[in-house]
Amino acid sequence: MFYRTAESVSPKHPDKLCDQISDAILDAYLKEDPNARVAAETCGGHGVVFVTGEITSTAGAVDVEKIVQRITGDPKIEVHTKIVKQSPEIAQGVDVGGAGDQGIMIGYACSETPEMLPLEVVLSRRLNQFIYAEFPFDGKTQVTLNPEGALDSVVVSFQNAKKDELESLVREFIKSRGLNEDAKLHLNPAGDWTQGGFEADTGLTGRKLIVDNYGPRIPIGGGCFSGKDATKVDRSAAYMARRIAVDYLKNRGAKEVFVRLAYAIGLKEPLEKTVIIDGNPEAIEGYDLTPAGIINYLNLRRPIYEPTARYGHFGEGFDWDK
Repeated sequence: MFYRTAESVSPKHPDKLCDQISDAILDAYLKEDPNARVAAETCGGHGVVFVTGEITSTAGAVDVEKIVQRITGDPKIEVHTKIVKQSPEIAQGVDVGGAGDQGIMIGYACSETPEMLPLEVVLSRRLNQFIYAEFPFDGKTQVTLNPEGALDSVVVSFQNAKKDELESLVREFIKSRGLNEDAKLHLNPAGDWTQGGFEADTGLTGRKLIVDNYGPRIPIGGGCFSGKDATKVDRSAAYMARRIAVDYLKNRGAKEVFVRLAYAIGLKEPLEKTVIIDGNPEAIEGYDLTPAGIINYLNLRRPIYEPTARYGHFGEGFDWDK
């Protein structure tokens, strides 16, 4: 095993603000119309937010500006929207139960942590959450484990937090977890900072794919999740792949499970449905892997998505994690 590194970003990071806005818009439509077709993309920064995408719904008008103001905490932010209906050429394939796009989805689960995620991913995320509870601002954490699996180094950069304050929190976290107290600490390595979020940088929906998934050790299919309703297999099939991986991990007493699903736009059944259990591949059996089957099994027409956009879509106790 080589060195292993993973990072986490706080909910006030510019990219995560955009993810949350996109998913909050999705939730707003699903509250009124569970069958809404939503693909909402957000770009923001420096006092301006742009929301664009394709939405087909029977719901009434959604107050996008109010959503943006709530999530950013900026009542004066300038909001521009350009939303059209879903292309009828895409809709014709979805209307008959087919996938909304082609794509490859990866599911993963391991016995390394209670969250069934790689240890470096869990530690970087939990450290971020621990610091965010004291400093609810823009911030990043990064954790590196050595080849023996012990904590080697920690990187923390958090807005409005002084280096000595961060050191106190990091050492408390390390001690509480029984980790290597001699690990190297790099705290606000570029200096303490107070300008963050959209004031300091721009953000974009779907730009933190590795954080959203399983960390850099695990491959991903490539599609982002936020802002997409469950007819988009980028999201729904990725959630189902995680659920299958968790099921096989528990049922087989495995150490590591990979799941691979692949779809073609307009077709119901996956082109690939492979599970790899501790290095041994086999075909997945016993699951309805059509888009409709996945949506029904995981009950994905509910307004449940904004929380997924904060700290990652797996390992946070969502239905597909159980």
